Amino acid sequence: MSKIAIVTDSNSGITQAQAEQLGIHVLPMPFMIGGENFFEGINLTQEEFYEKLRTGVPVSTSQPTPDSVLRLWRRLLLDYDQVVHIPMSSGLSGSCQTAMMLADDFDGRVQVVNNQRISVTQRRSVMDALHLAGQGMDGAEIKEFLEKDRFNSSIYIMVDTLYYLKKGGRITPAAAALGTLLRLKPVLQIQGEKLDAFAKARTTTSARQIMLNAAMNDVKERFGRPLEDCGMWIDFAHTQNEEAVKDFQKEVLAHFPGAQSHIDPLSLSVSCHIGPGALAVAVTMRND
Repeated sequence: MSKIAIVTDSNSGITQAQAEQLGIHVLPMPFMIGGENFFEGINLTQEEFYEKLRTGVPVSTSQPTPDSVLRLWRRLLLDYDQVVHIPMSSGLSGSCQTAMMLADDFDGRVQVVNNQRISVTQRRSVMDALHLAGQGMDGAEIKEFLEKDRFNSSIYIMVDTLYYLKKGGRITPAAAALGTLLRLKPVLQIQGEKLDAFAKARTTTSARQIMLNAAMNDVKERFGRPLEDCGMWIDFAHTQNEEAVKDFQKEVLAHFPGAQSHIDPLSLSVSCHIGPGALAVAVTMRND
């Protein structure tokens, strides 16, 4: 049986401490903030990130350098037969394409998974990879399984403020001004490789109801599962909104008896575009 090393990035929500406990490896995502370089989970905490974001300093995302990726892979391949690398969605960052290109020089010993996941759904892919490696699958088989499973998840995100969407150029200043005047709470979705608009709500309560309805519809119609013991992960994420997300989790799980669930802060790579106060729910097919 091949000895497999599992690698992901900090967009998965897995911290360095959690990675050590799980026996996996997490590449920290780099950020340029006010002209300085920071690395998520290394010299940039969630609290520090939002503190800097609120000051209005320029914040931009980047990807791990090719050198940092190669150094990690080469070190791991001294002790492991293969590396399975699970980066964030190729539709949201160039890091996946870069890793795929770099892996060409490793004669199949490095398998890069392009399954278009991020945050809590990316975390689930990592846990699936650990499970599959434990079942005796090699790197190529794990990659094939996870990529076939790529569309078996979705995320719905309520944005609390339009300021950061406007700042990042994702909506026009006029649309942001109108939305702010009307106190709109946009609901976005990540299904596959894109972050797209899903619905508009006038209140947080209605936005939460929209996300609940979307999750229920996915389970029943898209995945053909009953709500009770649905065999899905019903996971949650947030941006500096911990109390609200716990309340939202309780509300949603009342409709999914028997479902298993997890809460994580939303990936900082997404958070810099939507700001604090967001709530998210994700449904993902279970493979355990």
